[in-house]
Amino acid sequence: MSLQAYTAAATRAETPRDMEYRLFGQVTRALVHASTVDEKDLATRIDALDWNRRLWSTLASTCGESSNALPPAVRAQIVSLSLFVNRHSSAVMRGEETFQDLIDINRMMMQGLAPSAQQAA
Repeated sequence: MSLQAYTAAATRAETPRDMEYRLFGQVTRALVHASTVDEKDLATRIDALDWNRRLWSTLASTCGESSNALPPAVRAQIVSLSLFVNRHSSAVMRGEETFQDLIDINRMMMQGLAPSAQQAA
C-alpha cells in the first residue's frame, strides 16, 4: 500500500478528536526537539514555537464560532491558554523562559484527548 493511500485511509478513519490528538503529538514532539537544540539554532526553535502558536490560535478562533459545541467555560479556558501560549512563546524566544511549560500544556491537552479519556467520559 502506498503512503498516500495509507494517509488517505487513516484520515477518513480519524475522528476530529483523534486528529487533534495526533496534531498535538506532532507539535509537542517539535517543541521537545527544539528544547534540546543549541540556542543558536533559531530556525528549529522558531519553527516549533510558531507551529504551536498557530495550533493554539486556531483552537482559540474556533472557540468563537457559534457552531462550537464546547461549553462556554471550556471555550474560555482554551482562549486563555492560547493567550498564555502566545506570551510564553515570546518569552522563550527572548531567553526568559523555557519550552517546558508549553510542552506540559500540550501533554495535558493530549491526556484529555486520548482515546482512554474518551471512554472515561
